[in-house]
Amino acid sequence: MNVLELKNNIKQAVINMFKINMGLKPGEKVLVVTDYPEKDHWSKYNVSLLEDIVNRSLLARVVYDIAYEEFEDNEVKFLTYPLTGRHGAEPPSCVGDEMAKYNVVIAITSFSLSHTNARERATQAGARVASMPGFTADMFLPEGPMSVDYTWVSSFSKKIAEYLKGAKHIRIITESGTDIEFSVEGREWGIDDGIYDKPGAWGNLPAGEVYIAPVEGTAYGRIVVEKGWYPRLEEDMVLHVRDGLVVEVEGGGNIGDYFREVLGLKPRIDDELHRARRNIAEFGIGTNPKAKRPDNVLEAEKIFGTIHIAIGDNIHLGGRVEADLHEDFIIPKPTVYVDGKLFMDKGKHVIT
Repeated sequence: MNVLELKNNIKQAVINMFKINMGLKPGEKVLVVTDYPEKDHWSKYNVSLLEDIVNRSLLARVVYDIAYEEFEDNEVKFLTYPLTGRHGAEPPSCVGDEMAKYNVVIAITSFSLSHTNARERATQAGARVASMPGFTADMFLPEGPMSVDYTWVSSFSKKIAEYLKGAKHIRIITESGTDIEFSVEGREWGIDDGIYDKPGAWGNLPAGEVYIAPVEGTAYGRIVVEKGWYPRLEEDMVLHVRDGLVVEVEGGGNIGDYFREVLGLKPRIDDELHRARRNIAEFGIGTNPKAKRPDNVLEAEKIFGTIHIAIGDNIHLGGRVEADLHEDFIIPKPTVYVDGKLFMDKGKHVIT
């Protein structure tokens, strides 16, 4: 598909995103943000990953073009910056400064800005931010996750959050070997329903999740990340957890090697930075019935019937740990107990 065909195919979905998800009003300022590979990245990353990154930057430019042409009553700008290399790593300070000047920010990036001070400064200034790390053009298509009925997603997500209000203890088990438990006592449930029409609102697009930050130091057990459920993961990867921290990463091939290095597990590094990266940061529940793709984290974590657990930064979710990393791991067909009561049975919700 060439760029012109792409533009024609996604045009209406992009217009809907600005009107429905972002609530764009005449006279508001819009910023479309993307990241791009610099010289060193061309030798560091393999060809398939580079292709994915470049295509995403081009998609961001197409989204900008559509917005510029269709919303004549709005100022629309395009901003690029070099790849940070990690989800949750801070972009150059000028990026955060610029984001804070706009009413609506669309961040179609390869590395997430969601859990960064740059995003938080922007929302504190009143910007409405859609963070879309790993977004692909097919998500805009008629059967893609962006086409979901967001009114339904919002209603169901609120029902889940209300049901879980006041919960203290979570346990998750799967047939593949995940068995982890942690406390959420005193923490508040958040909802990402894809409607960001009020000043300071933010979340992912595509949206659809309910989430919470587990209490630091309480998580214990193991997380099995199944092959195919993380980008380029070709064998199962097991995260062993003790006292709220990942203490060992087993298997996972090249992806496992990456996390053993980034988390300071091989060689062993126990400084503040690496301990923060190893923190069990988030428990999330997918609520988007149109989300399907398992190997794209942005979409997979929204899949109805899945849950996800993140490591690293949680300060932007109501926790206490600030880190330069936030990585989500999706768990399909989970059985989940809340305060000892069955909440999900192999991916099926007990409430409807």
